[in-house]
Amino acid sequence: MTQPSRDSRLAIEAAKLILDGRDPVKDRAQVLITLDHTIATLLLVAMDRDPKKAVQMFTEGTVPHVEERIMLFASKSI
Repeated sequence: MTQPSRDSRLAIEAAKLILDGRDPVKDRAQVLITLDHTIATLLLVAMDRDPKKAVQMFTEGTVPHVEERIMLFASKSI
């Protein structure tokens, strides 16, 4: 399995855990709160518990990459 395929599989597994049986549309607010907690936790762990580095990584790395992935999905969906 290639690394991108493995990453996609892990992302789907993580999404299932975050959803935890909830409806992603009907329970959107609660699902997004869990997502926020997950992102903050992972960034803090990855940045060795340094909040300043975690925020910088979120702003400069995570947000742009998430936007790229969403736009890639949009371009393939049209």
